[in-house]
Amino acid sequence: MRIGGSVKIAIYVVLSLVLVFSTSTSQARNEVLRFSIEEALSQPGADSKLNSSIRLFFGDQSVPAIERKLGTFTSNKKTNGFNKSDVEACNWAFLSAMISLQERAVREGGNAVINIHSFYRKSEFSSNSDFECGAGTFVVGITMVGEVVRLAE
Repeated sequence: MRIGGSVKIAIYVVLSLVLVFSTSTSQARNEVLRFSIEEALSQPGADSKLNSSIRLFFGDQSVPAIERKLGTFTSNKKTNGFNKSDVEACNWAFLSAMISLQERAVREGGNAVINIHSFYRKSEFSSNSDFECGAGTFVVGITMVGEVVRLAE
């Protein structure tokens, strides 16, 4: 059986695409990066998105007297990293995670989230000043854990 010219070209194109995608996947980027909590929280528009009545405490920051502990919760957020710098994408994911933890605090009747720390790929990182973020070729991800509490007023 003889294969025509256009069929040969189509076969070559398909094989080339398979080769290109299999090589790029095998070399996919997967880095764990650290960025400033303060910078992430002070990015433009963060104030209007965060709930000012729910306080956030990172790492081992000192916390006012606790009236009641309401549970430990996780927020896992991902964002498209395409055409964004790592810091821009990670800050966006971090802000989304903080909004999620604050929303959980409201649902649970809390007024603060304490002991907030990174837990990316089940690896704990606790800091008063930095958070961890996973940056891949196309997606950026973050996992944050915090304890919702009711602070004494």
